[in-house]
Amino acid sequence: MKKLVIIVLSVIFSVTFTYSYSLAVSSGSLKISEASEVLEEIMSIPEKGIPPALLKNAQGIAIIPGVIKVGLIIGGRHGSGVLSIRDENGNWTNPSFITITGGSIGWQIGAKSTDIILVFKTRKSISNIMKGQFTLGADVAIAAGPVGRSAEAATDTQLKAEIYSYSRSRGLFAGVSLEGAALSIDDKANAEFYKKEGIQVKDIFSNRGVSSSKVVEKLLSLLSKYTKP
Repeated sequence: MKKLVIIVLSVIFSVTFTYSYSLAVSSGSLKISEASEVLEEIMSIPEKGIPPALLKNAQGIAIIPGVIKVGLIIGGRHGSGVLSIRDENGNWTNPSFITITGGSIGWQIGAKSTDIILVFKTRKSISNIMKGQFTLGADVAIAAGPVGRSAEAATDTQLKAEIYSYSRSRGLFAGVSLEGAALSIDDKANAEFYKKEGIQVKDIFSNRGVSSSKVVEKLLSLLSKYTKP
């Protein structure tokens, strides 16, 4: 009888663990799919999209769907998304999961969901995020990016920040400020999605010991499409 109980408990544990792990992987796939949708929708309107000149020289692109901002006098924000960078051959790497967290103070009442795209213009900004975490505006210069093809000329001559931010808002707040927000590598989400405990972001970006998937391939295809010279 005791042996039977042990067997039953083992089966229950195994099924529960497999189901939980499966949910984690599915959650990662959903996040990558959402990132692809955000990129497609924003870039589908050229006059309101990210200037091609900025994209073709980008060293990395982060897409963070549905950042939630909730506040009553004191507001805060949190969201998760993905980051892909260019390798030494100019190709886009497998994505790493990231989080963004920050607060703001002001007369804010309500809630807001914002899709955010960050364009990393320099290798320095990529090196910073690979260390695990940095603060936008403090550890690295960030600015609101120009919009549309009409901003093409300014992209090469006037833009001096290391990261440019774009947002698409749905909700009660107008606009988004990223100054002071912390951008971090989500090691737990990376381990769950790539099925490798302790995986390092450098291994993901160099494609060491990780396999691709259809959702990843779609995202990388879109990145290649919108950033081609």
